[in-house]
Amino acid sequence: MSAPLDPADLLRRLALLPPVFREQIVRGLTVAQRKEIIACWRGWAQKGQSAPDRDWRVWLIRAGRGFGKTRAGAEWVSEIARGNPDARIALVAATADEARRVMIEGDSGLLNIGHESDRPKWRKTLGEVEFPSGAIAYVFSAAAGEKLRGAQHHAAWCDELGKWRDGVRAWDNLLLGVRLGNDPRVLVTTTPRSTALMFRVMKMAGFVETCGKTADNPYLAESFAAAMEGDYGGTRLGRQELEGELLDDHDGALWSREVIERCRVVVGEVPVLTRVVIAVDPPAGGERADEGSGQGDACGIVAVGLGDDGLGYVIEDASIAGASPARWAAAVADCAARWGADRVVAEKNQGGAMVRAVLEGADCTLPLVLVHASRGKVARAEPVSLLYESGRVRHAGAFPALEDQLCGMLVGGGYAGPGRSPDRADALVWGLSELLLKRARKVGVRRV
Repeated sequence: MSAPLDPADLLRRLALLPPVFREQIVRGLTVAQRKEIIACWRGWAQKGQSAPDRDWRVWLIRAGRGFGKTRAGAEWVSEIARGNPDARIALVAATADEARRVMIEGDSGLLNIGHESDRPKWRKTLGEVEFPSGAIAYVFSAAAGEKLRGAQHHAAWCDELGKWRDGVRAWDNLLLGVRLGNDPRVLVTTTPRSTALMFRVMKMAGFVETCGKTADNPYLAESFAAAMEGDYGGTRLGRQELEGELLDDHDGALWSREVIERCRVVVGEVPVLTRVVIAVDPPAGGERADEGSGQGDACGIVAVGLGDDGLGYVIEDASIAGASPARWAAAVADCAARWGADRVVAEKNQGGAMVRAVLEGADCTLPLVLVHASRGKVARAEPVSLLYESGRVRHAGAFPALEDQLCGMLVGGGYAGPGRSPDRADALVWGLSELLLKRARKVGVRRV
């Protein structure tokens, strides 16, 4: 007699069949078999939702909304309960009400997953979830972290760590009590937020992490995913809540993400532009990459415009990495043509003659202003950052790579952003200086 087919393997085989054959097989299944397939987590789980194979003490699922964090957490707890009748498990959320609504009673909570015969009982008055095996999970609120003091557990599931208001106390008391059994572990499921506790957890010994995006969940409606990307794609909120990125504001940064979000407008809100400048920060030395190599410094290319409302608008980041002089010069010329630019501004420190030559070779006949960097990048950027603070600049849409560099430029000359150099940010500084600061200096201030 052959061994029964593993439900996970059955699900994989069904998925590979043509739709017409798949429908025939599903119609032939019994009700019990259909329920078995639906309840088979190993068959439905996506990458990042299953526990890592290597040893770990704290597992963080850092992902966007709708990725399936709650389902992964509930399945992990249920598996522990099935395997250990004596298990004592902590369920910790920002509040006890959120633990109930999401971790227990939610669509992907403990009461609504797996086989009906294997589902636990929710003793609401006691704040306990009792599993058929005898294992018990206890609800705790991070807002009342002292209640975790003295409690002992084999495992813990912590949801939305980024929202915990009294997080440090709750976390410390929890971790001191997760000490039962031979392999005590903690699972954290959260959409990331830049909190001190989040960064502390990520630096712990025995820490592992899996990440995911909203778009990674193939079971979400395509219209929802498209709408979310259209509304929030590239913004701080979208990168955090949809992409699952942990965005950190560096101490002493000239730009903060809050300020940039305040300056953001949709493309349709951009007024008539009276001037457009293409700003260029050439790669150091001019030729740091062979054609097609993909290596070398990036060439920062940013288009900025002056609106008829007197504000500066960042309208495109056309920067290109790993390109030969001919390629990045062509990118500058194309960007200028797209926006009907009236001027190209480029830093001449990296070889002014070369910059002019490659732009002319790309048939870019616009007036070229070569600017000399007599001060460091950050010193040049400080007056431009003040334009953002005073509300004189707008971002027409989202420019994630450029904005990451802006938020990495530090007072005093440091740089903590991505890459070796803030090439995109430096180009933006040249462009807005040409549009707004140079114009202001020409107007001057009349003394009376």
